[in-house]
Amino acid sequence: MDFVLFLIFLGATFTAGATGALFPTGPWYQALNKPSWTPPNWLFPIMWTSIYFLIAFAGARVAPLEGSHYAMAFWALQIALNALWTPVFFGLRRLRGALPIMAGLWVAVAGATATHFALDLWAGLAFVPYLVWVTIAAALNLSVARLNPNQQPLEPSKIGI
Repeated sequence: MDFVLFLIFLGATFTAGATGALFPTGPWYQALNKPSWTPPNWLFPIMWTSIYFLIAFAGARVAPLEGSHYAMAFWALQIALNALWTPVFFGLRRLRGALPIMAGLWVAVAGATATHFALDLWAGLAFVPYLVWVTIAAALNLSVARLNPNQQPLEPSKIGI
């Protein structure tokens, strides 16, 4: 595996993850009704950091391989949707509006998992925790939207967009 390529993919993952720092959960999220199975808050940064390292590893393994076009397209799509979901859910507080993004993210991660597996066993395995985690996140997004039907979204001008 090319270490420089790994660092480029890692930069992409942590750039996408920076939206979490720009749009933190805060008291608003704490006050929402959430399902009893919601993972504890301390688990989220551990999972995302681990996932970002794993998918950077996967991307760096697969990118130089012959026939990696679809894998790289799914990789790019999943990281773009990953970066978009946080500002919509936490920044704009659009619980339902984040659902189509989450659905697209799930499809992109599933596609990345399948196409990485087709090219490299270790790269495919590296995407499995992400697919599990995004499945949990999608169920959580849907549950929170259902449990908080009267939650009013913010207007972009109120968060500086």
